[in-house]
Amino acid sequence: MSVIFICLQSKRKVREVKEEPTSLGPAVQPGQTVFGTAHIFASFNDTFIHVTDLSGRETLVRITGGMKVKADRDESSPYAAMLAAQDVAQRCKELGINSLHIKLRATGGNKTKTPGPGAQSALRALARSGMKIGRIGMRLYLLLLEDFLDY
Repeated sequence: MSVIFICLQSKRKVREVKEEPTSLGPAVQPGQTVFGTAHIFASFNDTFIHVTDLSGRETLVRITGGMKVKADRDESSPYAAMLAAQDVAQRCKELGINSLHIKLRATGGNKTKTPGPGAQSALRALARSGMKIGRIGMRLYLLLLEDFLDY
């Protein structure tokens, strides 16, 4: 007597993956102003544009003028700073940030306290690309006040 075993497999349960819409940046209502802080370091060798949240802890985007041009001599040029600022503004809009406070910085210390050639064009490009500009501050104000105050 021969016995034939028939193995019936049960149908596998297929889990359906539900895709939830992901949004980058803070959760806000449409039309609400969301601020970030743009730290612009403009030396005579390069221009750095570094956008953080208001506390300064979370880096949202960081682009330099050297990332936008090929020649080393063009890293600090106003054109490279303008291209970097346009990319920063585009990325900020993707994250939902539409307003920026500006903190401008030069080399300082025992070197020049004058911002480099890319500072003004970076600030202008941020404003022209649709970002609202909040407060503009220079980090050198204490150094400038020391010249006038006697301790």
